Amino acid sequence: MASIGFIGLGRMGQGMAGRYLDAGFDVAVWNRSKAKADVLVGRGARWANSPADAAFGADAIVTMVADDEASHDVWLGNDGAAEAAQAKTLAIECSTVSYQHALDMARELRERGLVYLDCPVTGLPQAAAEGKLTLLVGADSADLKRAEPFLTPIGSAVRHFGAIGNGTIFKLINNLMGAQQIASLAEGLAVAEQAGLNMTMVAEALATGAVASPQVIRHSKRMVARDFSGASFTSTLRRKDVLYAVSLAEKLLADVPMARAAIEAYDKAVAYAPDDDEAKMIEIVSRRKADKS
Repeated sequence: MASIGFIGLGRMGQGMAGRYLDAGFDVAVWNRSKAKADVLVGRGARWANSPADAAFGADAIVTMVADDEASHDVWLGNDGAAEAAQAKTLAIECSTVSYQHALDMARELRERGLVYLDCPVTGLPQAAAEGKLTLLVGADSADLKRAEPFLTPIGSAVRHFGAIGNGTIFKLINNLMGAQQIASLAEGLAVAEQAGLNMTMVAEALATGAVASPQVIRHSKRMVARDFSGASFTSTLRRKDVLYAVSLAEKLLADVPMARAAIEAYDKAVAYAPDDDEAKMIEIVSRRKADKS
C-alpha cells in the first residue's frame, strides 16, 4: 500500500486528503490545528505530530498550505518534512506559492535528495472532495510520470506546463484574472443597483451573456442576494495570489495597470473582511458609492 504524508487541511486539503483515503492509501496528516484532522483520523488517517512525522516513511508528500511562508515552514522549518523524508520521495506542492518560491523550493529539496513538483490546483472544495480538481504541473516529464499514481486520486485533469515553476506561473495568471473579474463584477452590479435596474434580471443576463465566465456565473447571483454562505475563497488568500502574480508580471512586462487595480480592490476587501468570502466585494463597492452620495 502506497503511503502519503498530507500537510495542510484547509477547505481544499480536507477533501484532497480524503480522496487518498478513498483510494486506499496509507495517509498521515498534519495541520497547525489538530481539530481539522479529526474527521480524517476517524476515517483511518494517522495523525502526525509534525510535518516531519507526516513525511516519515511516505512515498509522496503533498502540501496544501496558505503561502510561501507556510510552505517554507512545513518543508524546511523545525520538524519540517524535509528532515524525515527518504531520498527520492516525491514532494508535491499543491499550494499556490510565488514563482520564485517554487524555484527555491525545488532547489532546496533537490539538494536534500527529494523530487519536487509544483502542482497548484484549480477547482472548488467540492471538486477536491470528489477528486475532480485540475492539476497545473511544473515538473520534469519523467518525474511527472512517476507521480501520476499520486495525482490521479485528486485530479480529473493534469495540465503539464513544462519545467518546474511553470504550473505556478499559470495558476497565478488564472487567479489574477479571477480577481479582476470579481472586482469588476462587484462594481458593475453596484452601478446597476444605484441605477435601479431589476437585479434578478441583471444577474441572469450577466451569467448568460458575453461577459459570462465561471467567476461571473458563480458570484453574480450570490452578490445580488448578498449570500456569502459557504465561502470557498477568502479575500486574504486572493490578495496574496494577486501580489504574487503582480510581482511576476512586473518582471516580464513594462506596465501592469489592471493587475495593480486588482491589488487596490483586494486591499479594501481585506481591510473590510479579511477572512470572509471574497464575494463581499459587492458590499465594499456599494457602501463606497452610498457614502459619496
